[in-house]
Amino acid sequence: MTINDFVLENKDCFQVSATLFSEPHNATYDIVISNPPYFKISKDDKRATIAKSIVWGQPNIYSIFMMVATKLLKEGGELVFITPRSFASGNYFRAFREAFFQEIEIEHLHLFGSRTDTFDRDSVLQETLILKGKKQKLNGHLPSILVTHSNGIRDIESFTEKVYKTDELIDLKSKEKIIHLPTNETDDKVIKLFKSWAGSLRQYDIQISTGPVVSFRATQYLFEQYQNGTVFLVPLYQLINTSKMQFDWPVTKRNKPQYIQLCEETKSLLLPNKNYVFLRRFSAKDDKSRLVATPYFVDIAQAEFIGVENHLNYIYRPKGHLDRNEILGLSALLNSNLFDTYFRTFNGNINVSATELREMPLPPLEDIKQIGNQIILLNDFSQSKVDEIINNYFDIEHIFAYEQNLRSKRNP
Repeated sequence: MTINDFVLENKDCFQVSATLFSEPHNATYDIVISNPPYFKISKDDKRATIAKSIVWGQPNIYSIFMMVATKLLKEGGELVFITPRSFASGNYFRAFREAFFQEIEIEHLHLFGSRTDTFDRDSVLQETLILKGKKQKLNGHLPSILVTHSNGIRDIESFTEKVYKTDELIDLKSKEKIIHLPTNETDDKVIKLFKSWAGSLRQYDIQISTGPVVSFRATQYLFEQYQNGTVFLVPLYQLINTSKMQFDWPVTKRNKPQYIQLCEETKSLLLPNKNYVFLRRFSAKDDKSRLVATPYFVDIAQAEFIGVENHLNYIYRPKGHLDRNEILGLSALLNSNLFDTYFRTFNGNINVSATELREMPLPPLEDIKQIGNQIILLNDFSQSKVDEIINNYFDIEHIFAYEQNLRSKRNP
C-alpha cells in the first residue's frame, strides 16, 4: 500500500495566480474535518517550498494542512480543525492568516483552557482550539463568531459560551490580523480596555528589537570571567540576568558567559550602553506570566558598549533616550497581570514576539510616566505592588475581582 504526502499531492493549491492561488481542479469537497499533525518543518522542506506564499521563517505543518483543505473545499463548504492556538498571532503565521481570512469565515471557536488536560493521553503540551468555518469570499458582511470554552475534554459538555462580532476578535483591516481568544468575562473587559487605548511604541518613538548576539556563533568572543588586561571585554546580558523588575549582573554560572570581547569582529553585535527595557523572548511552559520585563539603566555598567543575547528583546528610543520614569512605567505595565492577561488572549505559545509588542496598544505616554513616577516614589518593585499601582491607576480592581475569587475557592 502506497501512502502519499497530503501536501505534496495537492501542490497545485499553491500555484501563484492573480488571486494569490489558482483554484485546484479537485476543489470538490463539501466538508473537511481534520486533526492535522503539529510539527515544525525546515524552510528548505519541499512542503515549505511549495507553500512559500503562506509561510515565513520555520513553518508548522498544521497551517499548511489548513490552507490545502481550504483550497479543496467547494464554495460554501465547511471545515472543522483542531489545532494549536499559535496561528492566532506572530510573524510565522501572518501570511497564513492573510490568505486564510480571504477564503474562510470563522463561525465557531472552542477554546481549551489547559495545556495538559486536552490530550493528556498523548502528552501534548499545546494550547489548542477547535475551529469551524465556511468557505465564503468576504463581501463586507461579517458573521458573528460563537466562542465556547472548557478546561479540557472531560468537562467539554459543560462549556461556557458567548457570541462576538467578528471585529471584536479580529481586525481584518490590520496588517497582523491577530485573533483574540477570550475565555471569560475578565478577558473581555481587558480586551475592551486595550482597544480604548490609541498609543503604541512607534507612536512614542520607541522601538523594540531582538538581541543581536547569537551565542553559538560568537563562542570564541564570549567569556564567563573578566580577563584583566589580556582582552578588552564589555558586559553581555542574557536571560539569566533578567527577572521581573530586577536586573542582576554579573551572574556566575557555568556556560553562561557574562562578557563579550570588544573587537573589530564583534562591533556589529554590540549596542551603545544606554537606558533599555529588556524583555524575555521565551517563557517556560509553566511560568505564571508570559511577559518578563527588566528595567536597565546606563549607569549599571561602566562601559561604552554592551552585548545583548538573542533570547532577549530590548526596548529603546533610537533617537534619544528613555527617561527613568518611562523605563519603570513600561516595565511595570509589561510585568502586570493586566498586560499578561491581554497577551494570553492572542498568544498561545511560549514565544514573545517583537512584532506583537510593536502592535500592542498602549495608554498615553503621560500615563506611563506617571506610573513610573509612582514606582520611583514608593521604591517597591514587587509584583504585588506593581499590580496594585496599575489596577488603581486605571481603576480596574473590579476586573480581576471575579477571577481572584475563583482562585481563592480553588485554593482555600
